[in-house]
Amino acid sequence: MSADSSTPSPVSAPAPASSDAPVASAGRSRRGGRRQAPRDPSGRAGPAGSTAAPGAAPAAAKAPHPVLEQLAGLYPHLFGAVFRPLKRGIFQDIQAAHPDLFEREALKVALGIHTRSTRYLQSVAAGERRFDLAGQPVEDMAPEHVHHALLEVYRRKKARSTEDLLPKLRNRMMAAFEASGLTRDAYTELVQSRDEAANAILQEAFAEWSARNAKDEALLRAFEASGQTLEAFADMYGMVARTVGQQLERARRVAAAAAAAAVAAANVSAAATAEPAEPVESADTAQATPSA
Repeated sequence: MSADSSTPSPVSAPAPASSDAPVASAGRSRRGGRRQAPRDPSGRAGPAGSTAAPGAAPAAAKAPHPVLEQLAGLYPHLFGAVFRPLKRGIFQDIQAAHPDLFEREALKVALGIHTRSTRYLQSVAAGERRFDLAGQPVEDMAPEHVHHALLEVYRRKKARSTEDLLPKLRNRMMAAFEASGLTRDAYTELVQSRDEAANAILQEAFAEWSARNAKDEALLRAFEASGQTLEAFADMYGMVARTVGQQLERARRVAAAAAAAAVAAANVSAAATAEPAEPVESADTAQATPSA
């Protein structure tokens, strides 16, 4: 089993309730959980300091999978207070490192719970690299895994929030797209899914990205034509120099990426249309070749 196989798509079911549950023990657990607020018999969390009704048994927090507790003790840098993205093939690595400690199916279930948890998906959505058992980053996160994790974390937060989270999601989508180094078409082909609502959000994000780039490009042209220093230019337009600098740098970065993509496309086109060279036949070869 690989960590990738359990990364949900935008239409996947929510993680089990136990995936992020804190440990039912005094203080903070090794997996970074917190104590649950007291709950009334209806299951709703009570205010801080509230007490249960007389005679009512307090509701105990559900403990995480025991294998995850063992993994947190063995690899706190991966399964402890901070969740790190796991390298592909971590299941086999754990089995090889502890051949007699973990039952195969129990380990598989525990890793599935872990990699479907919101905290784990947040680390994937942040675009962190994947880590091995030694705590070393060993591979980059695939762009499609970042994208789908962003959507899944958004879906879960939206279910329990009245805030409009779409603007933040679109901004993070575009940051992930820029970090991928891919063209818009290549990125779209890689991350789009059968979820039309998710695809629509991506297109909205691209529209905002294009509009922002157009403004940045116009600002860069104006700055280069002005001959002013950054501070003087920003003051002339009543803008903050730091913000203007960020916009100019972004415009230069986008322009450089577009130029590099154009060169790469031209090279591919030239290679595809180039005629194969005629084989050169030496005199010795011609003499040695029998006539028909």
